[in-house]
Order: sequence, then C-alpha cells, then structure tokens
Amino acid sequence: MATVLITGASRGIGRELADQYAADGWEVIPTCRDPAGAGMNDAVKLDVTNSEDVCDLAMYLKDRPIDVLINNAGVIGQRDSAIGTIDYALWEEVFRVNTLAPIRVAEAVVENVAASDCKKMVFVSSIMGSIASNGGGHYLYRSTKAALNAAMVSLSLELSLRGVICVSMHPGWVRTDMGGPTAAVAVPDSASGIRRVVQRLSSTDNGRFFDYTGDEIPW
Repeated sequence: MATVLITGASRGIGRELADQYAADGWEVIPTCRDPAGAGMNDAVKLDVTNSEDVCDLAMYLKDRPIDVLINNAGVIGQRDSAIGTIDYALWEEVFRVNTLAPIRVAEAVVENVAASDCKKMVFVSSIMGSIASNGGGHYLYRSTKAALNAAMVSLSLELSLRGVICVSMHPGWVRTDMGGPTAAVAVPDSASGIRRVVQRLSSTDNGRFFDYTGDEIPW
C-alpha cells in the first residue's frame, strides 16, 4: 500500500487530497496544527514552523517509507501590501510558513521518501510565485512562493542521485478560505488534478513547476 504524507490537511485542498487518497486505498498521514480542533483525531500534530513538531514527526515516522510528500501548508499574509503599507514582521512570518517550513519538513522526511517506491516530493506553490507572470502587488505571498520554487530546484538537484522527484505545484485559483468564494476552481477538481499530475511524474519532471492540469508554468 502506497503512503502519502500531507501537511495542512485540516481544510481546503489538503483535506480534500487526504480524503481522495484514502478513498483510493492509500495510507494517508494527514498533519495539521490542531487535530482535535479540526475534528481529525487520526491526524499528526504538526505546526510546520515549529522545529520540535517537525522533529517529533520524524521520530513518529521512524523508518516508515513515504511514497509521496505533499507540502501543502501555507498562508497568504497581507493581501493589500504596497509601498508605505508593508507589514515587515508579517512578511517574516509568511516566509517562515511558505518557504522555510516546506524545506524543513522535506529535510526531516527525506530518508522516508528515499526509501519508498514512488520517491516524490510535491511543494504546493502558486502561479503568483512566477516572476515571469508577476502582475504586481501581493509582495509577501509572491516573494515567499518564488523563494520556495528556488529552494525546491536546489533540493531537486541534490536529491536527484537518490531517485527522488521534486516539483512545485500551482493548485489553481481555488475556492478555499484563501482563494475566496469567487475563485475559478472547485476544491475537489484541484485535488484530483494534483493527484493526476503526481501520479504521472517521472525523473524527467524533476525540478519543474506545474499547475494542477499538468501544464508547465514559467519561472
């Protein structure tokens, strides 16, 4: 039985991914900051910015193979950022969540992923992290997702000799708390699209940036 580890699995895309993988017979390890509060007693407590939580996760997993890691947890931060209004303290916090935390989690479970059959790491990013597609504004979110993409490429090169495939993934503009009620993509459609892309990933895709339909996104 294949195993998937999902961060930020208490709601939105993360929860839908967990439900869909479970329905297909996968062993799912969902993680979130407050399992009890989210009504997910089967979830592992994980604040991705907390180094002790991340270490505890690694100890909990021990030598358990993880076929797919989906680093989904993230925040948007300040939506209306512009010169003169930027909240720099919040920017640092968004950087910790969106950029540092996914790499920290990947580092903690790299042996588990490398020991699996699939050997895949997926970093949920955003087209807003594409420098080529930057339409302005959203300083915090855009920059932290762009930095995540850069870190993912470095990781993909480092792990390529071990057969691990790393990609960034744009889930679409999704109707979640972050995306809002007018977003174009329903949560189930985003999750099922991500799963299709993940399923067909091969070594030639290592270090690339895709959206949930499988189209490649320019950096």
